[in-house]
Amino acid sequence: MSTGDATKRRTAVDIRGRKGGEPIVSLTAYSAVMARLVEPHVDFLLVGDSLAMVEYGMDSTLAATPDMMIRHGAAVVSATSLPLVVIDLPFGSYEASPEQAFATASAVIAGTGAGAVKLEGGQAMAPTIRFLGQRGIPVMAHVGLTPQAVNALGGFRSQGHDEAAREAILKDAEAVAKAGAFAVVVEGVVEPLAEAITAQIAVPTIGIGASASCDGQILVLEDMLGLTPRVPKFVHTFGALAGAVDEAVGAYASAVKERRFPGPENVYKPRG
Repeated sequence: MSTGDATKRRTAVDIRGRKGGEPIVSLTAYSAVMARLVEPHVDFLLVGDSLAMVEYGMDSTLAATPDMMIRHGAAVVSATSLPLVVIDLPFGSYEASPEQAFATASAVIAGTGAGAVKLEGGQAMAPTIRFLGQRGIPVMAHVGLTPQAVNALGGFRSQGHDEAAREAILKDAEAVAKAGAFAVVVEGVVEPLAEAITAQIAVPTIGIGASASCDGQILVLEDMLGLTPRVPKFVHTFGALAGAVDEAVGAYASAVKERRFPGPENVYKPRG
């Protein structure tokens, strides 16, 4: 955990105040076990709709539901006491109107105890961000490569390769920041654009496939631990846990087949 009172849970206000300061550290988390392990090292945890892919084996984030987000979000909140917990609003649960977004966001906050929600989209979502903020719900925005728009984007492709695209994404970031987002995730964009957004807007940028110049960084936990078979170009694997899991499970299987497990220390003896 970084700067500030190390005994209190971080809030959206705390994260917003980190603009231009010590880089903000974040990871995704979908379970109590993993959240508890990473808590000492992060400023906020994102219960991302990426859980549809990581936890449920789906091809995209589009099948995540509010019930999924609430179930996993409640587990992460209950297991932690220090980082801000942010919950993604899933596809189809907020885009129709600010009122729909408020209904979903309020259910997510009430059902999890999380401190903020995240939604994707730029200028078109600015009125919704303002609407939620005016009703007491902190919002983290998300621009650039927005996974919920994967079909419209033609796949998971980096963004901002021409001047028109860069200008549009910069305007998106400016719009959501002015609407009251306390931070903006900038995903999958060319590095100069990420640098320009970070310099231009007044709230922290959280990079993922963007630039080290962003005010913070986020990765999918399972990707950076080496637990997923394929990862995007922008992921650095900081661990090799897939091999360790395979080795441990293989050792367990051998012990069972050879009747070495359970051993004398693993069974209960009669008391009398």
